[in-house]
Amino acid sequence: MNATSRTRLSSPEVQTELLGRIETVLNERVRPGLVEDGGEVQVVGIDEDNIVQVRLLGACQGCVSSVITTTMFIEKTVKAEIPEVRFFEAIP
Repeated sequence: MNATSRTRLSSPEVQTELLGRIETVLNERVRPGLVEDGGEVQVVGIDEDNIVQVRLLGACQGCVSSVITTTMFIEKTVKAEIPEVRFFEAIP
């Protein structure tokens, strides 16, 4: 990837649009299931390589299944709709 492509990927407009799309998928397909179990997910940031940092909250925070929730549920669901997302990284 050349410098011009990287600049376009990380431009504020592109990141804002990507965040909006991610939030839409989270609101429609992910959060309802998490809320049923007393949990929540918060998008903390998106880096220039389209790696999404998320924080699990509520019952999901510190749960022994949090890695599975992040990768097998949240990441899989979002990437099915938004393939340019590289992966999700859970942060404390």
